[in-house]
Amino acid sequence: MAEFSTPSTTTVVHSPEQKLHNFSWQQTMLRIKDPKASVSFYEKNFGFRLIHKYDFPQWSFSLYFLTILPEGETTPEPGTKESETYLWTMPGTCLELTHNYGTENDDNFKVNNGNVEPHRGFGHIAVMTPDVYAACTELEASGVRFQKKPDEGRMKGLAFALDPDGYWVEIISRSPSSPITMKYTYAQTMLRVKDIEASLRFYRDLLGMSVVGERHMGVGEDWAFSLYFLAHLPEGTEYPDPKSPEARDWMKTSLFGPVLELTYNHGTEKLPDFKYHNGNDQDEGQIRGFGHTGFLVNDLQKACDMLERESVRFKKRPEDGTMRGLAFVFDPDNYWVELIQRDGMHLIE
Repeated sequence: MAEFSTPSTTTVVHSPEQKLHNFSWQQTMLRIKDPKASVSFYEKNFGFRLIHKYDFPQWSFSLYFLTILPEGETTPEPGTKESETYLWTMPGTCLELTHNYGTENDDNFKVNNGNVEPHRGFGHIAVMTPDVYAACTELEASGVRFQKKPDEGRMKGLAFALDPDGYWVEIISRSPSSPITMKYTYAQTMLRVKDIEASLRFYRDLLGMSVVGERHMGVGEDWAFSLYFLAHLPEGTEYPDPKSPEARDWMKTSLFGPVLELTYNHGTEKLPDFKYHNGNDQDEGQIRGFGHTGFLVNDLQKACDMLERESVRFKKRPEDGTMRGLAFVFDPDNYWVELIQRDGMHLIE
């Protein structure tokens, strides 16, 4: 991807290879205990809508796909051929909730929410709302639990709610000047990364995302960290210098869909044994939680060939296993990244 910059703005110009592959961030997957509790939680409290569902009784699991749609947009009935086509061609990003049968009746089942040492990694999803304080008052009245309320801690004006499995849902404010007036929009998925340069090469240079915001805190201190916000943007989009104060307001004003937030604690790239938990590994007694991010592509095989030339490691190639039309690669932190053929999954008869 090429980008033309002036001192204050950047204009997105997609390279021929980016146009060929047309990567678009389509999903964040979380494992859940009880789909009745989780689907209802996101629908009732944050306005997510179930757009498709798969049941795989032969493998004892089901998948629930939810998203927040632009005001007035309609979708086909979930579980139909039409909703399946919508899912695998959608321009936005959804939550994929994975339920393994029986966990809803297992009193000992729990997930790793990604925020407890020593197995941190995935951090949270986020929603954006015009009034954080009013939203939190309403959520608390509805029985939603909180990790942090808006006036707690050093960071005022934002909150972290807890979903039924203990995953963190950050609640952040949308700019008052935004033309987007919906009560909630899906705003972020956050991942902690060890080496920011390696992660940017993967998500920006290979998967074609744009860095639309950067924040650097405590530079020179032993607690220093940086946040990088990435999104897939249409060609011709103009946005402010990611390091500028205007960038933060631009994200809160102009973006409807979520950004991928990469959190980098300075110096971790120099620690040979340092690693984050990818949400899937269980070799050191970890429990699972976050599963993967997922990206649609125009031609799965060509996209995989390109990534293999770039020395990206594979968990599953398109021809492996019983599920065709998809692949899994590892990002630099061993997070799983699913690659799906755009409009290539046809499992509903």
